[in-house]
Amino acid sequence: MKPLDRFLQRWRARVAAPWVPRGARLLDVGCADGVLLAHLGERVASAVGVDPDAQASRTGRTEIRRESFPGNEPFPDASFDCVAILAVLEHVHEPQALAREVHRVLAPGGCVVITVPHPFVDRILDVLMALHLLDGMEAEAHHGFDPASVVPLFEGAGFRTRAVRPFQLGLNRLFVFDRA
Repeated sequence: MKPLDRFLQRWRARVAAPWVPRGARLLDVGCADGVLLAHLGERVASAVGVDPDAQASRTGRTEIRRESFPGNEPFPDASFDCVAILAVLEHVHEPQALAREVHRVLAPGGCVVITVPHPFVDRILDVLMALHLLDGMEAEAHHGFDPASVVPLFEGAGFRTRAVRPFQLGLNRLFVFDRA
């Protein structure tokens, strides 16, 4: 991963972190190398990161699993207080299934923190990758995902919208939902 990739990844983590409740049981879907988990540190009671490309590890209260979500070994109902989905939803083939599974594993009153780039970001990534300034982690797999579909998707799965905010010069959006 190039320095610009790291910078953008850490920026997403810093934007998302304040929305993760102190003492939460956290699930980080698409955790990559665990940057959000490392950023939160002792602030969470426990954390599980899942990513099909991750290096599996366990340290203290944090575990990273090399698997997909939803996966073959589902988590128990209501097993997390917060689910983070940072720069992942645009890669998902079945976002409705993901939203339903998040609702199932999230405890009542829990929250979901999501970031989604604008589709225009793909063009910017293409240029930056051509210039070898960043690796662009699977930019070709964004499927032209429209951030405007996030609110109806998660509200349709039983969530209530708490916040929607642009960041990274308006090229990214933060969404926060509560499980009613």
